[in-house]
Amino acid sequence: MAAGSLKVDWAAGLHRAVTMLHFGKWEEKEEAAKVIAKLAEEDVKRRRVMAELGVIPPLVAMVGSEVAARRRLAVKALIEVANGSSTNKASMVEAGLLSRLPKNTTAIEDDDESSNQELAHLLLSISSLSKTQFFLQPPGIIPTAVSILQSNPNLDTTQACLATLHNLSSLLDNAATLSSTKLIDILITMSCSIAKGASEKALSTLANLVITAPGRAAIERHHAVPEGLIEIMTRGERPRCQELSAYVLMMLAHQSSLQRRKMADAGIVRVLLEVGLLGSPLAQKRAMKILQWFKDDRQKPQVTRRMSSFGSPDVGENCKILMKKIVKQSLNKNMETITRRASGAEDSSSRIKALVISSSSKSLPY
Repeated sequence: MAAGSLKVDWAAGLHRAVTMLHFGKWEEKEEAAKVIAKLAEEDVKRRRVMAELGVIPPLVAMVGSEVAARRRLAVKALIEVANGSSTNKASMVEAGLLSRLPKNTTAIEDDDESSNQELAHLLLSISSLSKTQFFLQPPGIIPTAVSILQSNPNLDTTQACLATLHNLSSLLDNAATLSSTKLIDILITMSCSIAKGASEKALSTLANLVITAPGRAAIERHHAVPEGLIEIMTRGERPRCQELSAYVLMMLAHQSSLQRRKMADAGIVRVLLEVGLLGSPLAQKRAMKILQWFKDDRQKPQVTRRMSSFGSPDVGENCKILMKKIVKQSLNKNMETITRRASGAEDSSSRIKALVISSSSKSLPY
């Protein structure tokens, strides 16, 4: 078949699919979604044409359907149409996609692992807009991502949701929304996961959040902090997880004596010494930084004890009296020294004169 014929075929197929998507019955809309997904998968240029033909709004409307099979077809089509096109992703958000996402994926009767996996990949695709100038509101994505993570998904789905949250956390303005108790609990639980990819993504998100006030406060309140993060640092076979965990602990310990005490009680010093010797170069650097703060803390109480004796009014008054006494003693001692030296000088002068008179010039030393 000639190339021109193929072009006519896909163009004609797309034209029919667009017509059915806009004006057909539900069965026809579902068939159109299948055709659009297949055609969009084959060529990036077609995705731009599809967006220009207006396929995005009706597909977005289908995502809000209560029929799981229909919603799944729409999600598949949108994943393909969004692939490699920030413009198409933005058009989906503007068409109201975030408001139509299911907030509780486990409550939908016909939902299964595959549909949640596809939905997770659509979320990941849309969340990449956080890295562009397009303003993306995270509240529309987070409930769906959290619901999928709570449904015990497979590793691929878990990593897609965690990558979505990491994309959103790259913007500091999203920190307050991402710092809910439920979400922090999920991230810390996933950080301790035996799955390397999931652990790294969760720790990377925590590392983004801990540098913000709401994120740091939420992490500090969690019952597994700092013990869970310290345990992760012992995993020498996962240097990236070790580095990220050390970073989160470093941010928590910075300018917080309370957090450092909690870490010390949890046995962090031994772990830090081990990481400082055997960890990756970056993990070693972070471990040594935290150890330096613990060293400084041990030196502070000695200074504090010396200074604390000057705290009360009575002690302060006694201190003034003592200082005056010391100054007076010092002055008296200095005067005695000066007087003694002056007397010594006079005696020495008299002895020299007598010696000169009673001795001949030959007996004088040269």
